[in-house]
Amino acid sequence: MSNQGLTKAFVAGAAIAPNRFIKFGADDRTVVQGAAAGDFIFAVSDDVGCASGERLDNILTDSAIIEYGGTVTRGALLMSDSVGRAITATASAGTNVRTGGIALVSAVSGDKGPMLISLGSFQG
Repeated sequence: MSNQGLTKAFVAGAAIAPNRFIKFGADDRTVVQGAAAGDFIFAVSDDVGCASGERLDNILTDSAIIEYGGTVTRGALLMSDSVGRAITATASAGTNVRTGGIALVSAVSGDKGPMLISLGSFQG
């Protein structure tokens, strides 16, 4: 059910697990896993993952398979948890949240399933 679009390789700035939200690392060429609701998520890692210093394909458009980190209902906006898994986007008052997509299936923690990559942000 995944129709991934534009894929671009970057160098991993740390070990990256398969199917995780991705943000930029320390420079323009490196990436790391998402780690917080405010991270500037821009892609999803492929289904292989890699060690630090290796090249990693990242899906930037269309749909991708993501690992879910909690109970999610299809149609929910998604943000990164502390290890790059997709969770339902929520925000406390005055907190900025960056979203990485929309769930295309209902899932629970540990499930891998499709999501639509759709970047955005909102404030609680």
